[in-house]
Amino acid sequence: MPLLGGARPPIAALLALLLAVAGATALVLGDRDRTAVDKAVLTSQQRVAEDGALTLRASLDESVTDLKRAAALFTGPEAVPADTVLDKLGKVYNKWRGTAVIDPASGTLLAARGETIPLATVLTGHDDSKGDKDDQGGKGQDLTPQLVKLPSGDTRMLVTAALRGGAGDDRPRLLVASGTLNVPGISAGENRSLLVVDSAGTVLAKDGPAVHRTAWAKRAARTAADASGRTPEPGGHPGASGYLTGGTDKRRTAVGYAAAGRAPGENSPAGALGLSVVTSVKVTEDPSAVRTQAFGLVAAAVLLVLAVLVTWVLLRTVQRPLIQLYLESRRVSRGELDRPVPRLRSREAARIGAALESLRKQLLGGRPTRTGRARGRFGARGTVVVCGVVLLAWAAPLLLLLNRAGSGVTVPKQLVEDQRRRTDTAADRVRKALNEGWADVASVAQTVATDGAKDSARGGAEKAVLETTLREHPRYRSVYVLDGDGKVLSRAGAAPRHPSGKGPREDSVAQLNTSGKEPVVAAYAAVPGGGGRTVVGEYDPQFLISMVTRPGLGQVWLVDGKHRIVAADRPHGFRAFAKLPGSHLNDLAAKSRKDSDGKAVLHRAEGSATLAAAAPFTGGGAVKGLDWQVVSEQPAAWLDLPEYAAQRHTMLAGLLGVTAAVACLGWLHIVVVRPLRALAGKAEALAAGDRKTVLFPQHHDEAGAVVRHLELIRQQLARPSGRT
Repeated sequence: MPLLGGARPPIAALLALLLAVAGATALVLGDRDRTAVDKAVLTSQQRVAEDGALTLRASLDESVTDLKRAAALFTGPEAVPADTVLDKLGKVYNKWRGTAVIDPASGTLLAARGETIPLATVLTGHDDSKGDKDDQGGKGQDLTPQLVKLPSGDTRMLVTAALRGGAGDDRPRLLVASGTLNVPGISAGENRSLLVVDSAGTVLAKDGPAVHRTAWAKRAARTAADASGRTPEPGGHPGASGYLTGGTDKRRTAVGYAAAGRAPGENSPAGALGLSVVTSVKVTEDPSAVRTQAFGLVAAAVLLVLAVLVTWVLLRTVQRPLIQLYLESRRVSRGELDRPVPRLRSREAARIGAALESLRKQLLGGRPTRTGRARGRFGARGTVVVCGVVLLAWAAPLLLLLNRAGSGVTVPKQLVEDQRRRTDTAADRVRKALNEGWADVASVAQTVATDGAKDSARGGAEKAVLETTLREHPRYRSVYVLDGDGKVLSRAGAAPRHPSGKGPREDSVAQLNTSGKEPVVAAYAAVPGGGGRTVVGEYDPQFLISMVTRPGLGQVWLVDGKHRIVAADRPHGFRAFAKLPGSHLNDLAAKSRKDSDGKAVLHRAEGSATLAAAAPFTGGGAVKGLDWQVVSEQPAAWLDLPEYAAQRHTMLAGLLGVTAAVACLGWLHIVVVRPLRALAGKAEALAAGDRKTVLFPQHHDEAGAVVRHLELIRQQLARPSGRT
């Protein structure tokens, strides 16, 4: 008899899985000591470094894009004088320490503003790229940004763009700008240090306590430098990142690093500079621990006892009666009729055994009789259900009740502070992005300034500039020019949403509505000498959403002065201009307006804890009239803390126990219990005189073998003599 199916495999699998779950429970529920820095704190430093790396890269990329675009806008029918180019550039952008226009052929300085630019570095880089100029169709080659060390020790980033002459003038000039390599906009303090290092591990910029000479700082710089050359993981930070620890045994330092790289296929000039951001914070250790080892051992021991008990019960009440039925049915089908069929205890087995005894008597010459159902005995289905209840009684409390962290979990103060710093960084990132957008619009306004051309020719030139701006800057949904009465003169992109009948606003970034399906935010920049004309750039709502979306920060909202939601990092989970979800968030947002560095709290309520922070826009610029701020909230359960790790491991053990019990007992019910119950009915019908129904097995297992033997008995009884 083939026994690859039947009762043995599911029972053996159940025992093996329960033993494995017991072992896993004893292993994963170990004591969670705080003798080292919590992983949640280390991960938080990695996130802070990633925020800084993205901010640094975005700032440098914006500088490259602005200069490149400015050079393209100054290309026209007539060559723009070098001094005019720099004057207009200085009126719009104040990010550069120095600007210059040079003739690369002769090395002549045509015009300069601000600090002296090392021209030798620029000319050398231009000579190296001459071979590429012709490949660009004669339009000029924008050079890769370079990092230059000044004699004073400061580092500058040089950005160069080709400045073409007028029509028929193919002599290129170079527009050069130098900018300071600043530490990204993360608020540093007495305990936090920030470093910007290059691919060699050299510190280029720093903020906070002087730590760049310590041993761990050098190790972090080298690690970050090595990380800058690694390929980033898909879907994660666009550049390698990680964390490490340093310091002494009593006072340790949590360090995070992130490369300001670029993902494969991503266009980021600054991503090729090999820069990385290193952040560190001193952490005071907590000697307390989460003790779960004894609990895990007890739970594993209880499961071992239950596994042995359940297996023994299933062997006694399901497998053994089934094998006895197989043996008795084979004996009767072979004609060995001298010994009666013994009574079996299981209900289904007892019914089949009684039918076999009746069939044995019929083969001896007796008459068909109804055996009746075996009442008052526990069936195989009931046994399986009881075993399942016993195993679930062990697994369900682990899955739902035991080792719950609750609202009293110990959350390090550093995590609350990091939530505030990261929220402040997000607010600064949004503010700078909006200000940069206004600067782009102001640059367009400088370009479309009246030059005495006819209205038709001027309108065509404005249209071309607007389309170029919209194509090169995806932050806008539309760009257009208004006259003094608010009438649209020319536009590119979607339909303008400036209020009809109203004149343009003053130079600023303004919020145009406080209700509706999506917010309308626009940058206004007056055209110099344009008779009231104003260039307007409306921001795409998706751009605002992308600015506040950061992993590991929880739910993030961008709110206006009355705490109405303007953007959130869940594009399908918020409604524009709705209130913040919770009075504690509104109270926190109201308090943060009084503190330029923002506020953060650990909010405990209803058996849970959350980290909440709010940070207003600071630093002024074109957005100073918005009165916006960024609010974030992250459940403490999302953090990698020992209490939550113990809770998750306990739930995992319970889930594994439930899975093993349901899978194996369900398997046993499908392949054994249900066929056995159906077999009992067929055996009783055959004993009652049904000789016409042919019996055939569904599976090649114990129950199938019994069915085959019953079919042989039916064939013997169907013969005229009634016996073989």
